[in-house]
Amino acid sequence: MAFLISFRTWCAVLLVSLASGICRAQTFNEYQVKAAFLYTFAKFIEWPPQAFAEPSSAITICILGEDPFGRFLDDAVRAKSVADRPLIVLRIANLPAARECKILFIAASERRRMPALLAAAARPGLLTVGDTAEFAAQGGVIALRLDGERIRLLVNLTSADKAQLRVSSRVLSIATIVR
Repeated sequence: MAFLISFRTWCAVLLVSLASGICRAQTFNEYQVKAAFLYTFAKFIEWPPQAFAEPSSAITICILGEDPFGRFLDDAVRAKSVADRPLIVLRIANLPAARECKILFIAASERRRMPALLAAAARPGLLTVGDTAEFAAQGGVIALRLDGERIRLLVNLTSADKAQLRVSSRVLSIATIVR
């Protein structure tokens, strides 16, 4: 009988431990979801042919400003490729370092100089992504907006056209279009 009680107690403790671990694992993490979106954009954006020097050139995802992702972005793209192009993550301190970037995430820490950064970053083949409230309206291609526990996409098609990027209908079907 004592063994049965101990066993039941042990099972209850194990069940509570597992349940709390599962709940913690399912906790919404904004930047883990945004990292997954950046990886997904690499699959659903069509770049102009001149954007890549070689057919096997990497798709470089750059972060400008204070990195909000931690390891989430690195983990999301580790050992992955899109159309035989490896994915690379770089943290950069200034726009001249963005020459090889195909996706440029401009962090909220750069909010004060966002219009100037977007104007300077505008070039064919560069997908600009950010998560400030006014990002798409200021000329960024895709804004990732937190809405409760959901991430909403805003796509500026005029900016996408200027960058000669084709945004897949799969992305557009879940986005709000900004012009």
